[in-house]
Amino acid sequence: MSTLIRLPGLVDVHVHLREPGGEHKETFASGTAAALAGGVTTVLAMPNTSPPLTDAETFGLAQARARAGARCDYGLFLGATAANLGLPPDLQGRAAGLKVYVNETFGPLRLESLPVVLAHIQRWRGPGPVAVHAEGLMVPALTALAALTGTPVHVCHVSRAAELAVIRLAKERGYPVTCEVTPHHLCLAEADLPGLGPLGLMRPPLAAAADRDALWANLDVVDCIATDHAPHALTEKRSATPPPGVPGLETLLPLLLTAVHEERLTLDRLVELTHTRPRTIFRLPAQPETYVEVDTGARWTFPPSGWQTHCDWSPFAGIPVVGRVVRTVVRGRPAYDDGRVLALPGSGQNVREA
Repeated sequence: MSTLIRLPGLVDVHVHLREPGGEHKETFASGTAAALAGGVTTVLAMPNTSPPLTDAETFGLAQARARAGARCDYGLFLGATAANLGLPPDLQGRAAGLKVYVNETFGPLRLESLPVVLAHIQRWRGPGPVAVHAEGLMVPALTALAALTGTPVHVCHVSRAAELAVIRLAKERGYPVTCEVTPHHLCLAEADLPGLGPLGLMRPPLAAAADRDALWANLDVVDCIATDHAPHALTEKRSATPPPGVPGLETLLPLLLTAVHEERLTLDRLVELTHTRPRTIFRLPAQPETYVEVDTGARWTFPPSGWQTHCDWSPFAGIPVVGRVVRTVVRGRPAYDDGRVLALPGSGQNVREA
């Protein structure tokens, strides 16, 4: 019996493609090649690059790089700072959303001023939401600001049971709040850190097994599964001061198909979390004739190298999975086929210009 099925192209609303300024880690060309190999046909890239994307000039620089290099469809976030409270409406309209960092992360964009955070949320008009890196006590603070201002707030990479409990309460009260979880927080925990070493360093950090299990138990509260694909060179990760972040675009779908195989997730829910809800929340255009073919019966083990991502490593190396991406098609054209990336750099479209 055939185990080949077709799914709609996945949307990853949280990736770091490192361009400009971090091309030794990833580029638009290599990162979107990894996306297509993972069945992802749309990526939304974060603004904590070098320089960060905080105004028309830096945003235009990243747009030019993406236009030349991206192999799949893409959007770019703007980053909030204390100096860019007056983001013009036309620039807001060209962005995937506004990223607000209120907890420790990689890069220079963390905000520690409540008036600045409040002003950004009050002034943001979209069309995408305000996406927040908020952990711990900052989660109820940002959900409260969503309720007080009426501005849609999307909480990134939720990793702990208490944070998800707060988001559940916010949703029950009708607050304009959505959230995402990552595959690494769903599949790994603190107990895995001794084996991972610096390759397990990320933000938010891996949590207790009870938190990981709570994410699965409360998946009904979750709107999106996003990778937070954050590649770094192995030499950087093995240095005395390793930066936080792990790659994840190519392992996303096999991990979720394995969860379907283990009956922890249904295919319908997988599609909702990786396609339907992300498109709705971020108000993304449809991609006609775009899909991914997967072999749901393929059993294999994630290798330590040989990936499309430029950093060429994975925190999931050695983990057995059930399910493999066979082919990715974008607008009727084969973009990835059985290990080969066919889409050319520059063939992707900007989701805000489609």
